[in-house]
Amino acid sequence: MAAGRRTIGANAHRGAGGVSVLLGVNIDHAATVRAARGTAYPDIANIAREALAGGADFITVHLREDRRHIQDDDLPRLLAVDENLNLEMAAVGEMREKALELKPRRVCLVPERREELTTEGGLNAHALEKTLREFCAPLIKEGVEVSLFVNAEESQIRAAAQTGAQAVELHTGVYAEDGDIAPLKIASEQAAGLGLKVNAGHGLHYENTAAVAALPHISELNIGHAIVARALFAGMRVAVAEMVAVIASPTPALPGGKGE
Repeated sequence: MAAGRRTIGANAHRGAGGVSVLLGVNIDHAATVRAARGTAYPDIANIAREALAGGADFITVHLREDRRHIQDDDLPRLLAVDENLNLEMAAVGEMREKALELKPRRVCLVPERREELTTEGGLNAHALEKTLREFCAPLIKEGVEVSLFVNAEESQIRAAAQTGAQAVELHTGVYAEDGDIAPLKIASEQAAGLGLKVNAGHGLHYENTAAVAALPHISELNIGHAIVARALFAGMRVAVAEMVAVIASPTPALPGGKGE
């Protein structure tokens, strides 16, 4: 079997709520190390292989408009490693053309500001409903699954359902800061009730992920920074395997640390 030919879900992890939850490992910050010196290493394709070997179901990357970490020529190489690659991108014409050219199986539309260190919140799908519907249509026509990264708010989820997107990724950053899981639970139930696949991510680490994995209807978790940080100590395979254990258990795999 070729490296990229995998059945997604083959590694699916049974979350604490009894539902199979897929783990997408975001490797952007491995590319940040490369960008710090403008080198060809670490090899991003090899990082992806190690993550998959550790139990990741798929790889996630964010091709930002400023190309601060992932580069255009990374994408064909990563698709050769993992045909289930999840491509995060802004809802702008340049990125849609790139996605239509490469035809990844899935994309996640995220807000983007050049001055931000990381994505700071969800798309305003409520305000951009018409624009997003028109943006999504060509991708969906080509068989690309489209997810919208949104805050856990009723108005945003209802708007997302009107754009034609097949999924939402719930922004978990607020939960990561205040520990209140209730808005995510309500949002996951609402999104599922509207026929949307429910994913989640942002700010998740080894201490706070199990509660999100246990929520009803969660299909996929996208986690990056904490895993890359842990990999500095344990290696990527071990770091991913430890996160897999967190998803499969209601207790943290590493009680003493987020990614250390």
